[in-house]
Amino acid sequence: MQNFIAYIPTQLHFGKGVIKGLPGASLPFGKKVLLMYGKGSALKNGSYDDTLQQLKIAEMEVFHFDGIKSNPVVEDVDAAAELGIAKQVDMIVAVGGGSVIDSAKITAICIHDQVKAWDVVKRKVIPTGAIPLITVLTLAATGTEMNSVAVLQNHKTDEKLGYGHISMYPKHSFLDPGYTLSVPANYTAFGVVDLVAHCLEAWFGAGDASLSDRFVIAIIKEAMEYGPLLMNDLNNYDLRARIMWAATNALNGLTSYGRVSGDWAVHGLGHVLSYLYDTPHGASLSIVYPAWLRIMKDRIPARISQLGEQLFNENDPEKTIVMLEAFFSELGSPVRLSEIGKTDNEVEEIVKIMNHNRVSGMNMRLSEDDRRQIVLQMV
Repeated sequence: MQNFIAYIPTQLHFGKGVIKGLPGASLPFGKKVLLMYGKGSALKNGSYDDTLQQLKIAEMEVFHFDGIKSNPVVEDVDAAAELGIAKQVDMIVAVGGGSVIDSAKITAICIHDQVKAWDVVKRKVIPTGAIPLITVLTLAATGTEMNSVAVLQNHKTDEKLGYGHISMYPKHSFLDPGYTLSVPANYTAFGVVDLVAHCLEAWFGAGDASLSDRFVIAIIKEAMEYGPLLMNDLNNYDLRARIMWAATNALNGLTSYGRVSGDWAVHGLGHVLSYLYDTPHGASLSIVYPAWLRIMKDRIPARISQLGEQLFNENDPEKTIVMLEAFFSELGSPVRLSEIGKTDNEVEEIVKIMNHNRVSGMNMRLSEDDRRQIVLQMV
């Protein structure tokens, strides 16, 4: 095992009605709140109304920034930060899924240090801190509610990049599975894919960490057992709760302790599809992961075989890939570019942006030819 530091400072509130704890959680940070949310789901599922009610109970002065889109953009973060600075807010409360919370994380740094978002993401400035962030989660997928990582895209530079900083851990996160009951089938499926992908990125990281491996397998098995059941019973609170908790644990550090790092190549590759075609993040991962595995099966056959043995009682690498792909398809998530309306006509465009972003893994490095071969596998 490698040396590591275990540190998850987020206080997580899980279950029905936990939003009632928001006043007590927020009051220590001040009285002025920047309330960030998306384009409509928070208004439909009750999370926005419940959050605003609790902020009123706490007698907070609330400033609104709404309209954050899926696959968040740098312009929204800069605009939110400008509002927060102008109003001298004490904290951010973010109501939504990964896009809203990721945007809020970088906004919190930009307000604290009065800097531009892309300068933060490109590491042109080193953050000195961030204003406090509280999250109210409405989508089980990214795990952003309990980690210090965010993703942001910039159409001026043709980049979609991940960024992490210790100051971006939310202070409190409120997870009421009831807020996910209105998530439609496709985004429910994409969320399950996303949590599985997070586990796989850890599995293919460098180093030997047997307990972390067991956490990975347990979380994926949770998703494989309850994900299909949920797809057939979208209004089942208990199933929503199980998937929500699995998604949080898939990327809060639990699966990575004792390793040098996760690999993260597939996330980088998937970000290109999201950037180019606004493909939902989870959908991009279900397309890319089988293709990446097929390129890697002759390089790391033992690791893929170990995965197959644990998940499918199957030690053949290709059969393991086929069975994982079948699971994604069972959920209703795409596994080929054709399923999102793209053909081999887009291969060159995709490869170009992958090369421009220098997409690679942290453990298994990718060459330009590797990227091309992965895209060809995706067609």
